[in-house]
Amino acid sequence: MCKKGAHRRNARPSAEVLSGHHPGTLLWIAPAMNKSAAKAIDRRPIATRNRKWAQSATAWLAERNVSPNAISIAGMCACIAGGIALALTSVEYNRLLWLVAALGAQLRLTANMLDGMVALVCGRDSKIGELYNEVPDRVSDAAVFIGAGYAWGGNVALGYVATILAIFTAYVRAAGKIAGSPNEFCGPMAKQHRMLVITVACLYSVIVPRSWQTLHLNDFEVGVMSLALILIIAGCVITVVRRFKRIARALR
Repeated sequence: MCKKGAHRRNARPSAEVLSGHHPGTLLWIAPAMNKSAAKAIDRRPIATRNRKWAQSATAWLAERNVSPNAISIAGMCACIAGGIALALTSVEYNRLLWLVAALGAQLRLTANMLDGMVALVCGRDSKIGELYNEVPDRVSDAAVFIGAGYAWGGNVALGYVATILAIFTAYVRAAGKIAGSPNEFCGPMAKQHRMLVITVACLYSVIVPRSWQTLHLNDFEVGVMSLALILIIAGCVITVVRRFKRIARALR
């Protein structure tokens, strides 16, 4: 099923998480999966890890010896495709492009969850595992927010500012970890929240007429995607401040 020694993110799986293995089947203790995994490998706590579909997908990938690094790269590619789709909405307006962008953002989150779960189940070890955790995420942030800046109703400057701040939230977390603090994943605009805002804006654009995608406030017009970017920027600023304070308190 899994080749040991090929890759693992940070630590061996807890006995609470992986209970056993029968031919073609993985046995799970679902309630313990999220908390035990997050504690064991210092990863973002995600409630979806306990869902049956997530565990089934993990079992399917693990049985086929799919590399967690490959899953990380696949998530990045999905987000790049979503970012390109966003940018293309200002070139040729097509509702399908908004749907592709929303799907790309959500596939990124799914891949980010599954790569760690597969690594945990297979007990794979690799010095570059953390690199594959972080670098594709930063590329994904850049792709989707720059794409959103160029999208219909977006703003290029806001897209780049959102990109910088999204990367900076991760930088603060990483700097805290290097200094000796646990990974700090607090929001209100952590990765999953940023992708949710983009997804909602995209789905809104799929459903409503094009004329509804621009809000008129007296003589000022603002697109839905610009509003989404403003929300992300404001949330990232608050997130950076909160993470900095919590990390500083943990290091005292």
